[in-house]
Amino acid sequence: MPVTKRSAPKTQQEPMVSPKVELANRGSDNISVASGDEDERKNETQALVGGGGPIAPPSDFAKTAGRFLFCFTGLQVSYLTWGYMQELIMTTTFTPTPSAPDGRFPSAAFCVFSNRFLAIIVAMIAVRIKHGSILQNNVAPLVAFAPCALSNTMSSWSQYASLRYVSFPVQTVFKSSKIIPVMVMGKFLKGTNYPYSQYLEALLITVGVAIFSIASKSSNSDTTTEIIGLLFMCTYITFDSFTSQWQSKVYDKYGKANVDPYQMMLGVNSSAIVMTTMGLIAGGDIPK
Repeated sequence: MPVTKRSAPKTQQEPMVSPKVELANRGSDNISVASGDEDERKNETQALVGGGGPIAPPSDFAKTAGRFLFCFTGLQVSYLTWGYMQELIMTTTFTPTPSAPDGRFPSAAFCVFSNRFLAIIVAMIAVRIKHGSILQNNVAPLVAFAPCALSNTMSSWSQYASLRYVSFPVQTVFKSSKIIPVMVMGKFLKGTNYPYSQYLEALLITVGVAIFSIASKSSNSDTTTEIIGLLFMCTYITFDSFTSQWQSKVYDKYGKANVDPYQMMLGVNSSAIVMTTMGLIAGGDIPK
């Protein structure tokens, strides 16, 4: 029987590449790698110089700086006007009346109510301009703003009431000591961890405030009055530190894209005006 001889399978040989072509291919690979490294260096440089993004052109920088200056000026003018009128109302001696025989403004709650009444009007106008509707775009329910509305109302009431017993400059500097309560409240509400250096900075600021307060005391001041003023300021700081942390919690839960500062202002003041109205009725502070 004849035996058929099988031929071995042919192996496919790689095409011969000219040394010049191979050198050119290697050169092109090296160029692409080098260009990739160059792009990476540019990105790293932009991240270091521009804070993680491309460097803003001069026109954008000027626009941002102008907006910052406008906000800074508006904030300072607003707070200075507010502080001056706040102290003027609570410390001026007016004509005595049956409800205020000493001539002092009788109701800190009414000051808070007036503040919230105007604030809710401004917030409604701002939300209407920004979103085209007042209530349609609200994602967070009104009850989400209730805790910080209550704390904000109590802190404002304590702040107005304290002006009967401490001067406005002392009260203003005393507010700086609320850094530690804010940090403690952030740890309690949100589990935020702060480095020890920030606790040290807050402690040094608090010590400076205490020194200023002691140095500014008058020699003929009443000890009882000072203690009452201190209690009012401690109440203010406690509630105010809760307010900012709860607002931050609302932002984290619903997203800043769904709850902007105007909607936060509207939600907080909508709840606060209900609380202040109930307080006026319960305390009999409605003007007659």
